[in-house]
Amino acid sequence: MKGQQETLKKVFARIGRYGALLALSLVLAAVTVAATLWLPILTGQAVDCIAGPGAVDFDALGSVFARMAIAIAAAAAGQWAMNLCNNAMTYRVVRDLRRAAFDKLRHMPLRGIDKRGAGEVVSRVIADADQFADGLLMGFTQLFTGVLTILGTLGFMLRLNVAITLVVVVVTPLSLGVAAFIAKSTYSMFRAQTRVRGAQTDFVNEMIEGQRVVQAFGCEDRTLARFTDLNEELRACSVRATFFSSLTNPATRFVNSLVYMGVAAAGGLAAVSGVITVGSLASFLTYANQYTKPFNEISGVVTELQNAIACAARLFEIIDEEPETPDAPGALVLENARGEVDIDRLAFAYVPERPLIENFSLHVEPGMRVALVGPTGCGKTTVINLLMRFYDPDAGSISVDGADTRGITRRSLRRSYGMVLQDTWLRRGTVRENIAYGRPDATDEEVAAAARAAHAHGFIQRLPKGYDTVLSEDGSGLSQGQKQLLCIARVMLCLPPMLILDEATSSIDTRTEQRIQSAFAKMMQGRTSFIVAHRLSTIREADIILVMRDGHIVEQGRHDELLAKNGFYAELYNSQFAP
Repeated sequence: MKGQQETLKKVFARIGRYGALLALSLVLAAVTVAATLWLPILTGQAVDCIAGPGAVDFDALGSVFARMAIAIAAAAAGQWAMNLCNNAMTYRVVRDLRRAAFDKLRHMPLRGIDKRGAGEVVSRVIADADQFADGLLMGFTQLFTGVLTILGTLGFMLRLNVAITLVVVVVTPLSLGVAAFIAKSTYSMFRAQTRVRGAQTDFVNEMIEGQRVVQAFGCEDRTLARFTDLNEELRACSVRATFFSSLTNPATRFVNSLVYMGVAAAGGLAAVSGVITVGSLASFLTYANQYTKPFNEISGVVTELQNAIACAARLFEIIDEEPETPDAPGALVLENARGEVDIDRLAFAYVPERPLIENFSLHVEPGMRVALVGPTGCGKTTVINLLMRFYDPDAGSISVDGADTRGITRRSLRRSYGMVLQDTWLRRGTVRENIAYGRPDATDEEVAAAARAAHAHGFIQRLPKGYDTVLSEDGSGLSQGQKQLLCIARVMLCLPPMLILDEATSSIDTRTEQRIQSAFAKMMQGRTSFIVAHRLSTIREADIILVMRDGHIVEQGRHDELLAKNGFYAELYNSQFAP
């Protein structure tokens, strides 16, 4: 319950930003309830106007009908305006939550993103936000009017007869107790439901992205079985949560029926005794019905709110995630970097119990080409992540042009690097927009020149609309090699002072790779470059080759020197040609 209370505080803080709309909604709710509760009084007066045979007071009846029309119109107008306020308030709150979640994702350190699947994050930002909106809207719409209706009917009933009203008040705690008990029990169930729904979304996203691999390995049946298990788990959680939450309505209806029965019996005796009129009895019965109705509605609202709070808690988990360490006050803005890089006794581990890089030191002169080679998992890409400051070192330091990277603004540091990864990423947009992603102000001629340098101009010209061809999400419709050429063109357009090529030509055929290597060689002239490659033939011209194993540099030197040593590098190199 402590977690639920913390989530509620955060939700109320978000709602509080729209205090004017909240106040207006409460005023309109009061107007709606007042007009609605005025009707039973008018109904009782109308009944008294025709209570006796041949004693119908048509003049008074006409006046009552006119006031009833005014009350109905006021209630309808108030309800409509209140719904407008509630919609505006709800969707602004949800908009703010989504914006805060997405903003946190943009600045969240990779540690925070790595521990969640992409589908899980999508489920929280989209599906959970929608569920929260539905529950919040129902809460605003029915909770305000429900509470005011209960208080208003009690006031009107006390005005009519105190004794009969006490019958209602005595039985009311039963209804509240039932609703509160069920609400406490269902929160954990809805929490489990949202967790399983997130896992299912993550799994579906994963399978769609890897559909070719699933089919290639004939794993369709296994995948379907896993999805069926998740679907069944979600069904079980949903049925359990829905079943127990649905007990609220019939339980409160049963208690409310007892209230109505008690009012009918006590009111009937009072009317027979002449304590109240028949019209007052009619008003009392109407009020008794109106009094119990909000309890049924509020019980439904409480159920939806439990689901909404559980969804909000998952959203706040992202929003409250530990943020990326902000740039230091007065951090250096790196401009026109020379490209001198120093790594001093670097240590880093993704998981504290499993050290990856230990006591790693390196000095790189401006314009040098540094190649990182070694078996999978030795720490090559991790060094790249640390250079780009996607992660900060656990110990030691990395300096650029004599300045510790932790004292340089991330934006200026990353803009000083051009990065081409093995995994390509293209956004939905035109080919031109994708190439100019790092330089949106680039001219068409500059974009085309970068594409020519990357040997992408030819296939771009063959696309239906050339550079204006709109690519779907992640460049679907292009081969992996074509997507990688566009990513290379993107870097060639920016031409930053330092380059990082992480398996940049892994998806390109040998002939095109030879052309790209010549383009890279030209691009790397005068620029500090870090090259990660498994195909060792692509790094022969590197100024220094760092041979890594288990996070340590075990050998370093030029290609010919390392081959002459006949050590680990020679073993890796010769393994490429082994039968």
